[in-house]
Amino acid sequence: MSLSPSTQKLILHWGEMGSRWGVNRTVAQIHALIFCSPHPIHAEYIAATLGVARSNVSNSLKELQSWNLVRVTHIAGDRRDHFAAHQDIWEIFRVVMDERKKRELDPTLSVLRECVAEAEDDPVLDGSTKAKMNDMLEFMEIFMRAYDDFQHLPTPTIKKLLKTGGRIAQFLGPDKKKDARS
Repeated sequence: MSLSPSTQKLILHWGEMGSRWGVNRTVAQIHALIFCSPHPIHAEYIAATLGVARSNVSNSLKELQSWNLVRVTHIAGDRRDHFAAHQDIWEIFRVVMDERKKRELDPTLSVLRECVAEAEDDPVLDGSTKAKMNDMLEFMEIFMRAYDDFQHLPTPTIKKLLKTGGRIAQFLGPDKKKDARS
């Protein structure tokens, strides 16, 4: 069960990046292996190829399924479950972003809204802290609205938008407010 050097390098790097993004390294490596595979693969193949315990593979596959990144498929004449990944990298990005939004951003937005509401009646809370909470809530709400707008755009539109880069900012013109990042 050998991999080409470039495939092995990609899988190892995907695992490194996954761990930096808060994803278990093995989960990320398994996802990369399934993504790179030209056909659905079974758990025993994954374990042998990556040198990972079968139980670890099983748990990692469950995690990938919970993120909607891999799906079970079957092959005629083989009773084992085989696993396939989305093959469109743009779709993978959408799925990951949707799942992160549900798991991280939506709960954060709910807590921020509660904090801002509670801060209104908190006589001990400093005004500058209330302002910072309001700024954080405003940022998150703007970000979430933008995310909701972008998630429904077709991939070619998103590609064009991203390729324009800084030209959009030039088109919109400079902000008249002083940059608060200083």
